[in-house]
Amino acid sequence: MENQENLMSGEESLKIITEMINKTKINIRQGIFHLLFWGWLIFACSLSEYLLLKFTGYATPWYVWYFTIPGVVLSVAYGFIKGRKVQMRTYADKLYMWTWFSFLFAAVVLFIIRLDSLESTTPYILTIAAIPTFLSGFIIKFRPLILGGASFWLFALAAHFGGQEFAGFIMPVAMFSGYLVPGYLLKNKVDNDKI
Repeated sequence: MENQENLMSGEESLKIITEMINKTKINIRQGIFHLLFWGWLIFACSLSEYLLLKFTGYATPWYVWYFTIPGVVLSVAYGFIKGRKVQMRTYADKLYMWTWFSFLFAAVVLFIIRLDSLESTTPYILTIAAIPTFLSGFIIKFRPLILGGASFWLFALAAHFGGQEFAGFIMPVAMFSGYLVPGYLLKNKVDNDKI
């Protein structure tokens, strides 16, 4: 009888340890979706704006950025639907989520402040996008995402000092290196169960 009690205590201890480990993990699959979704959406919008500005006489090429409005709705809806299915939210999940919401709020405020001169927002957006990207890399312990966030700061400087035309070209390149490459590397790692 005493052996059975010790065995149960061992199983219960293992269960408690497993639960504690799981509380520090994060739902990475949602992060992958958002990285790839926003990476492709911003890549497409920024490249479209650049091409319209460079090769057409279209007066308001920045209108392509209106596609980000339904993007926000879709992204939040996806996060809400997937989040409802998660049985337990960890501290890391909450930290990850609010890190990205902070970026969303900062970007909205930035656009409101810079509404009179939207053509020069690339260095500012890249500067603030670097923060959640960089931090997310540390939260999930994924070096390519850390480097992707750091690359945004370098691209922000290049956009600032390279002039308006160069800044338009920088944004799609930054999205490719900062979101898409780390996003696909992370997806591959998760799909192969290496995380």
